[in-house]
Amino acid sequence: MHHTLRFSRRDMLKATGAAAAFSVLPITASVINAADSQKMKIGIIGSGHVGSALGGVWAKTGHEVMFSSRSLDNDKKLAAEVGANARAGTPQEAAAFGQVILFAVPYSAFPELTKNLGNSLKGKVVINASNPFPQRDGEIANQARAEGAGLFDAHLLAGALVVRAFNAVGAARMASAHEDPGKIGMPIAGDKQAIEIVSRLVREAGFEPVVVGGLDMGKYLMPGTPLAGEHTPDEIRSIAATLKP
Repeated sequence: MHHTLRFSRRDMLKATGAAAAFSVLPITASVINAADSQKMKIGIIGSGHVGSALGGVWAKTGHEVMFSSRSLDNDKKLAAEVGANARAGTPQEAAAFGQVILFAVPYSAFPELTKNLGNSLKGKVVINASNPFPQRDGEIANQARAEGAGLFDAHLLAGALVVRAFNAVGAARMASAHEDPGKIGMPIAGDKQAIEIVSRLVREAGFEPVVVGGLDMGKYLMPGTPLAGEHTPDEIRSIAATLKP
């Protein structure tokens, strides 16, 4: 939690170039199968309010979910409460298990996490619901905000098909939106190959996905921006039309 990263502009340009090169590669077989299958395996890394809410909803829709965090005991209790289709494991096990991975952790946890996860995210769809808060996360949050959270995500999660989503709506709404689906829009931004899969999961959580662009638009998908909070899908489209990458 005390590790920080300092990336130069040259580093970020290299990472952006690598991400662009990767984006034209064929999507992996596991991700294709996830898109075509009625059920997916979803690894949840960070089982706090956001991770537990979304994991619980997705498990109830029939997906297999593995919760993980720093406390395996708490994850086991959570999985038992969710019931069918839920299990618990370590972050490494969740990353290996999931065809899709959801991150819902403090931004300051990423350096240690990504080091421990190694190449297990390569070629997988990764939904990053984490937000950089300087007062909580320190220097890494300042860097993410300066470079743009979406592009910084791509650097941190190199090799993954990254989409930012679930970044600025309360966790309580994430747990209940499926009860009255489609009324609230969910702005998403990220890798074109992953958008369809993430859109499906957003809908199953009860929101209407609204694609606002690539990862360069990810800087607007966090609290304090015009897209933060609850908006209708049309409102999100109108707001996004006024924003520049």
